[in-house]
Amino acid sequence: MRVFITGGTGLVGRRLVARLLERNDQPVILSRNSVQAHARLGHDVEIVEGDPTSAGDWVQAVGSCGAVVNLAGENIFARRWNDEFKNRIRESRVLATKHVVAAIGRAASKPTVLVNASAIGYYGPHADEELTEESAAGGDFLAEACVEWESAARAVESTGVRLVIVRIGVVLSTEDGALAKMLPFFRSFVGGPVGNGRQWMAWVHLDDLVGIVLHAIDHTNVSGVINATSPEPVTNREFSKALGRALGRPSFLPVPVFGLRVRFGQVAEVIASGQRVLPKRTQELGYQFQHSKIDGALADLLKR
Repeated sequence: MRVFITGGTGLVGRRLVARLLERNDQPVILSRNSVQAHARLGHDVEIVEGDPTSAGDWVQAVGSCGAVVNLAGENIFARRWNDEFKNRIRESRVLATKHVVAAIGRAASKPTVLVNASAIGYYGPHADEELTEESAAGGDFLAEACVEWESAARAVESTGVRLVIVRIGVVLSTEDGALAKMLPFFRSFVGGPVGNGRQWMAWVHLDDLVGIVLHAIDHTNVSGVINATSPEPVTNREFSKALGRALGRPSFLPVPVFGLRVRFGQVAEVIASGQRVLPKRTQELGYQFQHSKIDGALADLLKR
């Protein structure tokens, strides 16, 4: 199957491309810079040059693909937030999704499924209560952005294309993301929980996230919203202890929330808050997690 992918050069996209190639599927990657995309993905991968946040000739490639995976979106931790950057966070997701949906609508031969990324930021900050795909949206900036993002994706259902919205948790990988940023501190004996460490961390191993996307592509019974989070979330303190054990390092030095606010600004609130998100529908629809426990997931990632 040919699979059209936006965000294919990012952390999740690169692993998804590798998995598709392993099973003899043909990824078709939309990238603003084909030279850089080939450098990251190899010259055997088909690259279509274009910007997903605006219309262009790239939309014609959608009609030649059996599935579309939309991972496009600005990294929320790329820099300190201000009004301009928050608008980039929202538009990079919403506009890209609108253009992907429009391309599907105009295609003479339509893909059978759109797998569209979202985030557990949809639920907003929470304390200890368990959250599932049926839980209500929050009211902060990220929650509102996710609501608009998902609404843009839902427009594809009127074309008869199956839609799967994947709300992604904290992705664990040593290549990039939260874990990669924590490792230097823990390895230098200065790692520990953020604040009181009681906030919940809904994490997912990178391989499971990609597995969930592939499961959504392959199984016609999968539609609607599914959470891409481990069935066993942990508190920030539990995660810090597990990472310390995996590295053979202490993990008791707390990171003050005030210090995070000084360094990172408003986005520090995302780090300091949390959600206890469970993949209820994901498991009901047949996905079996490879890494459900944090100790095993960290051991697998750190041995690579």
